[in-house]
Amino acid sequence: MDKSFNPDEHIRSLMDWPKEGVVFRDITPLFTKATNFRRIVDLFAHRHFAAAIDAVAAIDARGFIIGAPVAYALGVAFVPIRKKGKLPGSVISQPYTLEYGEAELEIQTDCLFPGARVLLIDDLIATGGTLVAASGLLRRLEVKILEVNAIVDLPDLGGSAKLRQQGIAVHAFCSFAGI
Repeated sequence: MDKSFNPDEHIRSLMDWPKEGVVFRDITPLFTKATNFRRIVDLFAHRHFAAAIDAVAAIDARGFIIGAPVAYALGVAFVPIRKKGKLPGSVISQPYTLEYGEAELEIQTDCLFPGARVLLIDDLIATGGTLVAASGLLRRLEVKILEVNAIVDLPDLGGSAKLRQQGIAVHAFCSFAGI
């Protein structure tokens, strides 16, 4: 793995998007150059090669971009956590609050066995609402969340602190102060 790769250098900061006063952290350049995409997937996978992991769970939709190839690289199952109404069969759901309203996440009830060791992945940790909801779903399935991983953490928004307060280990490869 290329130890000189710094994901921060490939993330764009867009001022006043999607609304005035917001600095949007655009991770798209990490995916649109093949070497960057491979390197970011490698960062996630190499971090966990020695761990006993049963599955990677990732959140709809940008978490899937990293979660699926990481699961493949680790040789473990991939479990999608989707927006309400997107999964067939028996599901459980968890509502959560966003800056602009409310939403719900769902997971299939037969996708993991109790005691499974799971890595939870999303693209970014902001206020933590989505990841807290996803971790709630996983806990209801009685699995062990080994760690939450993201490309970017925005610690000033408090999401990573909320997860840690719940006893969940958190790691992000980039951290940006400010909103």
